[in-house]
Amino acid sequence: MWFRRKLKNRRLHRFQVLDVKLRSDQVRATRTRLAALTAGIVFGTVFGLYLLWRTGEWALDKFVYENPEFAIQHVEVKTDGMIALDQLRRWSGVRLGDNLIALDLMAVKRNLELVSTIDSVSVERVLPRTLKISVTERDPVAQVNIPSADASGRIAVTVFQLDADGYVMQPLEPRLCVIPLAQVSDQLPVITGPNVFQLQPGHRVELPQVQAALDLIGAFDHSPMAGLVDLRRIDVSLPGIVVATTDQGGEITFGLNNLEQQLRRWREVYDLGQRMNKAVASLNLAVSNNVPVRWMEIVGVPSSPPRTVNPAHTRRKNV
Repeated sequence: MWFRRKLKNRRLHRFQVLDVKLRSDQVRATRTRLAALTAGIVFGTVFGLYLLWRTGEWALDKFVYENPEFAIQHVEVKTDGMIALDQLRRWSGVRLGDNLIALDLMAVKRNLELVSTIDSVSVERVLPRTLKISVTERDPVAQVNIPSADASGRIAVTVFQLDADGYVMQPLEPRLCVIPLAQVSDQLPVITGPNVFQLQPGHRVELPQVQAALDLIGAFDHSPMAGLVDLRRIDVSLPGIVVATTDQGGEITFGLNNLEQQLRRWREVYDLGQRMNKAVASLNLAVSNNVPVRWMEIVGVPSSPPRTVNPAHTRRKNV
């Protein structure tokens, strides 16, 4: 009897094992079907998105980027300076027939702003076939002459120009300008003594003396001395001061601050000299009291010719 009960228990255990195996196979099959279904959904979604993307790309190429209706036929250029408009068009890199929608406006802007004489550029699409470019040029107020020896040993002079903010410009070739460069350069004061290693076209000179010299040039045009003498050279080699040489040969020393006040004091000294029939040979305005001045006779002092308008300051709008 004990033996039969033991056999009964074994059969019961076998039935339970078979039942567990059956349920495991069903679960495994269900999981396999779910995994296959999930993979199919993911694949179908990815394929559908890829197909949609390729279709959209084809549609853009067909109806926009390759559409002859958007081919550029007009490049309108405006500038407030003296660079020839045809040259600005060449620098922009834009060609007639390029697609207006596909055109990289930032690349056009960057191409033009790489030119050191250009301050800023704006580019605008005018559908369907016109591109507008507006250029703001830097206005030179001074120049720096750097002598250097060439391969043959001869001395050559490299000329840089500076705008009022101290940005360095490399003068353009005469054929690129609508105004002869000689008319501009002849009227620009020459700054002497700066650190030549800081004269990088398109970059700003940070030397305080150079900025003071540029501020002096700007303040001089609106000062009581404007029209009486001209500034020819400004020496920035000494720390804390700048020394200006006039067209009459006088040397005027300025401090770096309060330039308007110093210019007014210069006018007072100038008027005093006129009453004494003398001209200023040297004047130190960097000191606040007991201004040192040295006089020279007006006889033999070259008179200042009438000032002409600097062509570089004459802004224009060209199309």
